[in-house]
Amino acid sequence: MTRSDRHASAALAALIMLQAVMLGALFTATVPHPPETIALFGIGPFVGASLAFAVAALVLGPAGSAVGRLCSLAAGLGALMSYGPQKILDAQFPLIWPTVVTGWAAILVLFWALYAGWRARNAG
Repeated sequence: MTRSDRHASAALAALIMLQAVMLGALFTATVPHPPETIALFGIGPFVGASLAFAVAALVLGPAGSAVGRLCSLAAGLGALMSYGPQKILDAQFPLIWPTVVTGWAAILVLFWALYAGWRARNAG
């Protein structure tokens, strides 16, 4: 396993944990919890899809194959919906900031690992 794969795997594991906790809070209505729906879709199915991409990326190798990289990218983009910079404007931000900041860190590590892996494969 390359360094990029290890970093990407760790970031994906962090995102899986964050999203699983978020989904649990949604299902149990534990405050603070995400809204059940937003204008585009229901949150539960969306988080489920994000989790599925993250797990698929871990199984395939997050930076080792084209499909693994695509699943990693999809997982990271999905996480941005939950933990992106727009969350600073969320009324619950004072309650959820540790999760949001951890999500930002995991997303940055994931995207950097994907870029570093791509750069290493194309060097030369």
